[in-house]
Amino acid sequence: MAKDRQTVGTDGLPLPILPPERDARVWARLVRIMFYTPGFMGLLLIKTGEPASFGITVELLMLSSAAAIVGGLFIGAESAGAGADDSSRIGAWSGCLVLELVAVVPFLCAIPSLFHELAHSTLLHAKAPGTVDIALGASELLPMVAILPFLLYQLSGFGTLHYVVSKAANWVINVVILCLIVASYVFYRQGEYGMEKRFAGTLVIVMVITVFYGVLKLKQMQTNYDARCPQKAPK
Repeated sequence: MAKDRQTVGTDGLPLPILPPERDARVWARLVRIMFYTPGFMGLLLIKTGEPASFGITVELLMLSSAAAIVGGLFIGAESAGAGADDSSRIGAWSGCLVLELVAVVPFLCAIPSLFHELAHSTLLHAKAPGTVDIALGASELLPMVAILPFLLYQLSGFGTLHYVVSKAANWVINVVILCLIVASYVFYRQGEYGMEKRFAGTLVIVMVITVFYGVLKLKQMQTNYDARCPQKAPK
């Protein structure tokens, strides 16, 4: 049964609403997944795709993989035992924020163009006698559907961002994520790789700024909570 946190401080004012305790072991497993999967996808793309039309896909995959390592550093710094300070108490939350915004979002941005490259690879579509190429059509957009559950995760209050920004700001940030991913993919399909990189780069910059703000906000909230939380009576 979950333990309820104090909601009112010693000064009679409401305490900051911190994210729930996260299971660091689960997120550590996600770090491994997010490290290996984008790297494997990048190698697959390099082997089967056409380098002239990669756009920014490989860079996004490598960013996702590298960000997973950074997220793991934050999660590994989590501590609530003796000697823990405000920074170590928010280690898991900060790592979650890095994974959600700088690992998962670039990965979701890269997946649609990655699938298009693989689906139209000359290596995969080398014609043998008696084989027929089948046009995928609109089904090429199916990998992009993964963005929708991510938005549901963010907007339903599961994401760490939900606790560091207002509800309206959370909606704005996630709508911006969706719009930038769609715009990046549209320009990729049109062969406007310069514009694709511009929109994908803007997405990454927005995510990095949001993570910086989120981590510092979490630390401020934790400091505020510790300073004003009623002390438990000694047993």
